[in-house]
Amino acid sequence: MPARPLKVLVVDDEEAMREVLEMRLQSWDYEVALAATGLEGRDMAESYKPDIVITDVVMPGLSGLELLSALKESEPRRPIILITAQGSIDLAVEAMKQGAQDFLTKPLDYTKLKAILEGTHRDIELLKESRKMFSQLGRNTGLGDFVGTSRKMREVYELIQNVGATDTSVIITGESGTGKELAARTIHDLSARSKCPFVPINAAAIPENLIESELFGHEKGAFTGAVGSRAGCFEVANRGTLFLDEIAEMPMALQPRLLRVLEDKRVRRLGASQEFTVDVRVLAATNQDPSEAVKNGRLREDLFYRLNVFTVALPPLRERLGDLLLLAHHFIREFNAKHRMRVEGLRGESLDLLKSYSWPGNVRELRNVMERAVIVAKKDWIELSHFPAYVSNPAGTGAAKIVLPVGVTAADAERELILKTLRTAGNNKAEAARQLGLDVKTIRNKLKSYGIE
Repeated sequence: MPARPLKVLVVDDEEAMREVLEMRLQSWDYEVALAATGLEGRDMAESYKPDIVITDVVMPGLSGLELLSALKESEPRRPIILITAQGSIDLAVEAMKQGAQDFLTKPLDYTKLKAILEGTHRDIELLKESRKMFSQLGRNTGLGDFVGTSRKMREVYELIQNVGATDTSVIITGESGTGKELAARTIHDLSARSKCPFVPINAAAIPENLIESELFGHEKGAFTGAVGSRAGCFEVANRGTLFLDEIAEMPMALQPRLLRVLEDKRVRRLGASQEFTVDVRVLAATNQDPSEAVKNGRLREDLFYRLNVFTVALPPLRERLGDLLLLAHHFIREFNAKHRMRVEGLRGESLDLLKSYSWPGNVRELRNVMERAVIVAKKDWIELSHFPAYVSNPAGTGAAKIVLPVGVTAADAERELILKTLRTAGNNKAEAARQLGLDVKTIRNKLKSYGIE
């Protein structure tokens, strides 16, 4: 079915101007209604419901600026174009301040008017698509807090639903930022343990000398600084779920004890003489290939097989680009509410950029980029200029080549170098650190500051 022509309401007290505008607009395939006064235009707008209003400024009774104010109150998003024979900078500024789409002086430049209308038409269609996208959110667009309808994500949802109803151990794999903790939370929420604690712990983020205490707890005096007793994550998660993120980064010396707890379901705090029983479901995650971690001696083979009863592999964002716009609108809605903004959506080159950028930080990076864009844009549309430089001016795609635009900050250049090296190293932080002459901890801290890990 062909799209209906846009409806334009022309309000002008000069009959000749109304007739000329009607003729021009109809020749451009717009549907037109005419009003001779501001009051008539205000009343006609309620019944005719125009997509666009073109109004004179100086009219008896209700002026064009007063009509603009009245129409914006009833329909804030309706584009209104003001025309006048008495053009002035002050008048134009006031009109735009009150929300006018544009301001033209008589005699009209019809080429310019046509261009304004065509641009307004595109914005109206984008607004319709954007609102359609917003209305789609929450209606069969994901599972739990996941957003996405791509084939790969539907396969992930099916796996999560299948394993959620069981009590088996699971390894969740995927690059940083793909939502591994979200997958673990969703599995927990679908399980019989959903009303009991969900306790996440990142094995790579805790100093090696503290991770044993974090997992198993300690008694007062168990080590220097242990000024009191403390329950470990296994105790806190009792009857619930413990999520071990970055399991391949866990110190090798600690892995046998973890395996024993998984097998015996018994825990002893550091410094304690007695064990106690725990009932905990363990979910683990890694951004590496776990079988490679076993081969490289970073993950014990027996621990891997104990945890890997079931595997859920999360795809990177670049492999589910069909979900990109839905995710972007999800984040626009989230950050509009959080920061009290009124962003309608994306337009122009910003749409193309989302699809062309490689998103090394996956959904987490997209979320951070969209939050920044919403804050910078504040209202209306997200444009290319609202994205950070490292996204709007991405480096070249060659593995050994980085191209940066003139004017890019040193911080953005450093970020691009680190991310590019990490990608060419297959997301192996140790290898990327070696190539850059840094230590792994520095790489992790940098990624964390980028909102990627």
